[in-house]
Amino acid sequence: MTLDPVHFDGIARLAGRIDHGADADDRRAFAETVWEEFLDPLVSREGRRIVEPVDEQARRLVDCEDVALRDREFPTEHGLDAGTINPTTFKNGLVIDIAQAAMSATPSDLNLHRARTVVATVHSNDETMNVDETWGKFDEGYSRSRAVKIPPLPRFAEGVVHALALYLAESTHARDHADEVDDLLVLDGPLYPRGLLRWADQHPDLADFLLEDPRPTTVLENYVRLVEEFVERDVPLIGFVKNPATRVITRTLKGKRDAEISVPWADDSALFTRLLERGEYVDDIEGKRWERDTSALTYTNWFRSRGGVDQALSANGDALGVERHRSLEDYEVTFFVVYDPRDDLIYRIEAPYAFTRDPETREALTMQVLQDVAVAHGPPTIVEKADELARISRSEKRSLRESFETAFDTSQDRTYDDHRWDGDGDAAAGY
Repeated sequence: MTLDPVHFDGIARLAGRIDHGADADDRRAFAETVWEEFLDPLVSREGRRIVEPVDEQARRLVDCEDVALRDREFPTEHGLDAGTINPTTFKNGLVIDIAQAAMSATPSDLNLHRARTVVATVHSNDETMNVDETWGKFDEGYSRSRAVKIPPLPRFAEGVVHALALYLAESTHARDHADEVDDLLVLDGPLYPRGLLRWADQHPDLADFLLEDPRPTTVLENYVRLVEEFVERDVPLIGFVKNPATRVITRTLKGKRDAEISVPWADDSALFTRLLERGEYVDDIEGKRWERDTSALTYTNWFRSRGGVDQALSANGDALGVERHRSLEDYEVTFFVVYDPRDDLIYRIEAPYAFTRDPETREALTMQVLQDVAVAHGPPTIVEKADELARISRSEKRSLRESFETAFDTSQDRTYDDHRWDGDGDAAAGY
């Protein structure tokens, strides 16, 4: 049922009761202050360098049509993504998630597109539950699969099975097919398993799990070895983050006692949107309104990031105990931010410092991403292609859950939301 007009107007009038604080001009002015005074470098209250430019701090722009037509920096591209069925709880106490990872290629490689790495993670508080954790092959040897048992956890079972399935499938598939990447690999998401690293940064209970169980460390080690393999071969890899939600800058600013500043942004993306959006105020019937300039992509220089979940892979981090075989700086997360005014969206692109320390490689990666975004009018086509290959559709998720119900002689432990949304709610993110 839709809202009656009187109800809609009544709800909309609630906005009149809310004083939203500083106006848009004030926030833009404060964003400029942050840019000019706090990011070169951004220092924590304890004196640690959290964010600092790799090269000269600058904001740049490039015409969408011009960059779309330029020569490509990398002749071929490969993309990588993993999709899951989302954590599913059964009445016999099992909590299961299944992830499949796939790699895309441009030009297309049908044999590579056919290959899959499938991981099922299983949790139960019944310690007599057993899982055969050996790898098996299917689809005439093009693909392989594995089930992994998660030890009993007092909390966060759904988040753990989801994260481990997703990251183990993705990292294993990437390493298995690394030799097939000739020029550039684009991960659909961050460079390192951010969800897993967040456990150590924000959840004490899960931090204990990281110390006691080898599986999360093994997953992170896959990503560390992946970086080492690509650096050794001099083939760059990057992570394209479609929905960046980092709060390293905003959280550090809020913690600076000496600054005595009120930070109005919910996360770093909101700050960068203010910094990169271009436009002007124009006359309108109801007064002045902001009109965005949509002709050019705007973007920042590259930054080194050593705060939040990125701290673990910094030169001062412990990488959760994973041994690193190269200079520790090589593994540090560096990033730049692209703003696409056509959709009013921010993207964050990450790469190891081993690649971005070189000015020519840094520029090539920047221009490749800008061209991809301009052409695709959004995330690079190679990323969307990988997402399409790895995605498990709603009907397929339902069928897979039903097959498990038959195999376990049980049924899904459904909630009203499962009934309402047909069992396809969002995964237990944030852990």
